[in-house]
Amino acid sequence: MIDALSTPAPGDVRAEDVWSGLPGAPPPPTEDELRRARADAESLLADHGVTYGADGDQGPWRLDPQPVVVDEEEWARLDAGLVQRAELLDAVLADLYGTRRLLTDTLLPPTAVVGHPGFLRAVDGLRLPGGRELVLTATDLARGDDGGWYAIADRAQAPSGAGYAMEGRRVVAQVLAGLYRQTPIQRLGPFFRALRQTLRDVAPPSADEPRIAMLTPGPGSETAFDQAYLASMLGLPLVEGSDLVVREGRVWMRAIGGAEPVDVLLRRVDAPWCDPLDLRAGSRLGVPGLVRALRAGNVSVVNPLGSGVLENPAVLASLPRLARTVLGQDLLLPSAPTWWCGEAASLAHVLARLDELVLVPSSREDSAVLGWTLDAAGRDAIAARIAAEPWRWSGQERVGGGAVVEAAEPTGQSSGPTAPTASDERGAGVGVLRTFAVAHRGSYTVMAGGLGRVAAGPVVSSSTGAVAKDVWVLTAQTDPSTEPADLPVASTAVRRRGPVGISPRTAENLFWLGRYAERAEDQVRDLRVVVDRWDDFHGRPRSAGGRALAALVAAVRDPDVADQPTLRALALDRARPDSVAASVRGIHAAAAAARDQLSTDTFGPLARIDRALRTERARQRGTDDADEPRAATAGLRPVLDRTLEGLLAVAGIVAEGLVRDVGWHLLDAGRRVERAQHLVVSLQRTLVDLLPRPVEAHVVDSLLLAHDSSITFRRLYPDDAGVAGLLDLLVRDEDNPRSLAFSLARLTEDLAGAAMRSRSTEQLDRLLADVVDLVAELDPVAAAEPDAEGRRTRLAELLESMHWRLLAVADEIQAAHFARPATARALDDPWDAADEEEAP
Repeated sequence: MIDALSTPAPGDVRAEDVWSGLPGAPPPPTEDELRRARADAESLLADHGVTYGADGDQGPWRLDPQPVVVDEEEWARLDAGLVQRAELLDAVLADLYGTRRLLTDTLLPPTAVVGHPGFLRAVDGLRLPGGRELVLTATDLARGDDGGWYAIADRAQAPSGAGYAMEGRRVVAQVLAGLYRQTPIQRLGPFFRALRQTLRDVAPPSADEPRIAMLTPGPGSETAFDQAYLASMLGLPLVEGSDLVVREGRVWMRAIGGAEPVDVLLRRVDAPWCDPLDLRAGSRLGVPGLVRALRAGNVSVVNPLGSGVLENPAVLASLPRLARTVLGQDLLLPSAPTWWCGEAASLAHVLARLDELVLVPSSREDSAVLGWTLDAAGRDAIAARIAAEPWRWSGQERVGGGAVVEAAEPTGQSSGPTAPTASDERGAGVGVLRTFAVAHRGSYTVMAGGLGRVAAGPVVSSSTGAVAKDVWVLTAQTDPSTEPADLPVASTAVRRRGPVGISPRTAENLFWLGRYAERAEDQVRDLRVVVDRWDDFHGRPRSAGGRALAALVAAVRDPDVADQPTLRALALDRARPDSVAASVRGIHAAAAAARDQLSTDTFGPLARIDRALRTERARQRGTDDADEPRAATAGLRPVLDRTLEGLLAVAGIVAEGLVRDVGWHLLDAGRRVERAQHLVVSLQRTLVDLLPRPVEAHVVDSLLLAHDSSITFRRLYPDDAGVAGLLDLLVRDEDNPRSLAFSLARLTEDLAGAAMRSRSTEQLDRLLADVVDLVAELDPVAAAEPDAEGRRTRLAELLESMHWRLLAVADEIQAAHFARPATARALDDPWDAADEEEAP
């Protein structure tokens, strides 16, 4: 095996060591080529929106493209060991919620099991269809000093990381394309195909065409990208607890157009938080009544509720004797030597070797402790804690330099070990390989590779800088992409499942994605025009162009704000809600929350926009003359151009890449509402007060540029058309995509196409019809005429009437179609008050 996870000292893994064992021994990349590959990988990950971390503390996912390479023979041994381990854990899980012979015979310590927070009495006796209780399992492996692999932890609660593994493979395949194509590597696809099929196989027998969804804690989860990516790969809607309801013993998804049944839930929420009625009363993440639907046999949950008990270190310590008793076999893949302190002999052993062991708590609410990092006082303190509650602690032998893996879970409740760590650029040092297995066709299918992670210190934690690695499993097969022989035969008839709706929460995020995208585009177009006029006329304030510039600058600022922003602030200040940067941040938030509905190509342009704005902000901070008049717009036009290019790319991806379903219509509806509102406000701020004809001519030209209608205007109207011509083109012309009439027509189509029937739309229809009538009522020539006081009073009245109605249209869409029920809560229980305070 050629292994970058073999725990050398940092800096000891050389590129030649990794590449030399590849078939054909291709020339290893030079250090310069590797540096370029790392930079390219970082850029691709940013373009794909790959992040890690809880809400408010998200950072980029780090990936070293230099892979971990495993030869076929060694992987075959690992594969067999992982399959055996999964089968053993499955048998243990079935027994613990069944006959409990393992507890009766004390093969597993009863205290360790029934006292573990992962053991849920509420699901005792429940069975999952399909013949396996444990559907998904992940095992963290580290390489020992003897060169062998050891399991240091099993993940059975809601294993994370499979999505990151696939994303890492795709990125490495791009940045090391030549080498990747030359190397026969086993593919990851069979694992995900097996998972997709298994999710259908475990559905209740009554479900002819199972409806499957993934239950997520939400976009604030540490592994939100992993969840959304996996849901997209599997073709599953991503739902939160508030999107689901239990009625008459069944789980339903609240959807635009009516509730839809859910037969299988692939959960990424820890089991205790999944039902505030039967499990943790303080939970705001779960579905009230989910356990009762399980008891009725009307829904299947993967992994089953209660599977977290398998993550108990006491189970890990007992696996060798369990394998001999349950399977009649020795473990093919050994565990790191582990001692559960609830047994007197093991307690004495652990206390005598505190300075050599990893001290692992049974509950995730506590942190693992690296005994060798403690001083005498620290050892005394931890010894007192263990002696006071020995059943809550285990000691584990150092393996692979003492590797410890964070228990990163989607609820964001995990806490890493107490020893600090850092990671060098190459990620050399302690390494852990997370492997994945899924129940399939009577056994388990293991992902050919997994998720490698390396860190310079003993704590392998993505939150503290661990670097991910792709894992290449070599194969002698000449075509590693060949499909397995047991794939189902393709049907000769086309069968299409019924349409899958979207929840009000997802619908709302798509609506706001459209609004923020249009808002940002409108802001950028306005600022580009103002910047151009500034460069031309700011030195001549009394000229016609200078006076027009003053009117345009006033128009892009909110007159109700006392602290008037600079042009740079309107572009770059993320703290200002009226800035381009704030709108772009809104796009990111909405897109992240609806990632499973969007093409992955959406995130590349957004990442490039972010880089452009971030670079300009950094440049501004380094400029001493930022307050000088000539520097007011310096550097703004290029960043505005790049931002607009990115926004247009997103608009094109949405327009041409998304199917015209409910989600697309809602996204487009948001865009049309925002465009209509912006146009009306723009006209209100610039045309109501009469200006001298030369000044107004500059304003009219600027408005046409800002609304992307300048060329059309010159082609259709005479040179003296002025305000009347502008009003005709931007308000009444039904063929101009930038006009109010066009936006209203599209909005009407979108709302009809979304088929939203959450409640009566009578008020919404009336408001929309009123705006359409006002547009028809507008006479451009009459509206352009001023009154005796030098104001276009009739135009002002029409625009104001349109404005408040358009605001009401947006509010009515929000209230009628996206209103979600209040967060489900159990009745107050004083015994759970502390739990409620800790709920994420």
